[in-house]
Amino acid sequence: MISSCVYLEAVEPSALDRVLADWRATWPECGVLALLPEAELPRVGVVQESCRALGLPLSGALFPALLLDAEFVARGVWLLRFNRMPPAGLIADLNAPGEDPAERIAAAVVPHLTDRRPTLFAVFDAVLPNVGSILDGWYLKLADRVRYVGVNAGSETFQPMPCLFDRDRLVQNGVLWLLWPDEVGAVIEHGYQVPDEMLTATSTEGNRIVSIDWRPAFEVYQELMRVRYGIDLTRDNFYHYATHFPFGILRANDELIVRIPVALEDDGSLFCVGEIPANAVLALLQGPDAGSTQTVERIARALSRQAPLVGSELLTFYCAGRRLHLGGHARGELAALRAQTGAGCQAGALSLGEIGNSYEWGYPLFHNAALVCKVWDPG
Repeated sequence: MISSCVYLEAVEPSALDRVLADWRATWPECGVLALLPEAELPRVGVVQESCRALGLPLSGALFPALLLDAEFVARGVWLLRFNRMPPAGLIADLNAPGEDPAERIAAAVVPHLTDRRPTLFAVFDAVLPNVGSILDGWYLKLADRVRYVGVNAGSETFQPMPCLFDRDRLVQNGVLWLLWPDEVGAVIEHGYQVPDEMLTATSTEGNRIVSIDWRPAFEVYQELMRVRYGIDLTRDNFYHYATHFPFGILRANDELIVRIPVALEDDGSLFCVGEIPANAVLALLQGPDAGSTQTVERIARALSRQAPLVGSELLTFYCAGRRLHLGGHARGELAALRAQTGAGCQAGALSLGEIGNSYEWGYPLFHNAALVCKVWDPG
């Protein structure tokens, strides 16, 4: 049996051509999803050229690192095969003036929808400031005609870089989308718990929290960290501690959405990965304990209800902020996930934001600090 998920340590034409030619010979209508780490940006053209030479459709993205079973690696490429390439598209400059980004995506996707409800998988450029708003617009146009799953790609520095590609283009500020035909969705979990004390984001601007309970956001954040955890938060140590103590947005159904502050602005506002709604109910969170298996146990249970797991190929995206919080224990969490599921291999990448349904056929939500897992089905 030819594996449908292949990791190549070196992005070289000879190795690529050997794998892709074998796939092409056995599945003439196959296509490829390619995942690369940001350090391999100069090698994207090599993957594109191999697919062009063989006439293979290609969709791909660059991430901070790749996930290889229980390890994070900064080189190589994951090649994931579709036996028959599903509908796919690449939209650059999603926020072009005068155009509605959700409308642009919906216009591309809707012609491919049928009576069967597929999974809409999307990879956004992490520098886009309005992914949450785009998801709101998506749901107004597509509702429950699809399942929603996705991640953010790009550099862990959050500096702009081209990170989305197909067989001919390499773009930024856009979205890559695919309509997976199988009717098994993905599972998304973060494992954070709702604390007792709540706050209000009294002033927000997109991804920025300007004030909390009518006071400057950083001032409140400093005070909370000092009182609750004895931590003297400064500009110099801000990012180190922010990954351990993110904010949570509490929704009306008690669902918790994590938002990791990644920058402290000059005006004292906190810049987060993902938008903060006006007057959002916030909570200061503490990350999951190192060694906790609660999150992976929930993922394994949910996956087991969808498809056979033992020996499967498990597509997994792991939040970069979560890895910073857990440090070396992140590899332990991935090892526990593989053990709990019995997966034959885990293929995936380190992500910069995660997208999933709030419940089966539910609303698409943009998360931080989460894992996204799906049993890979080549079709």
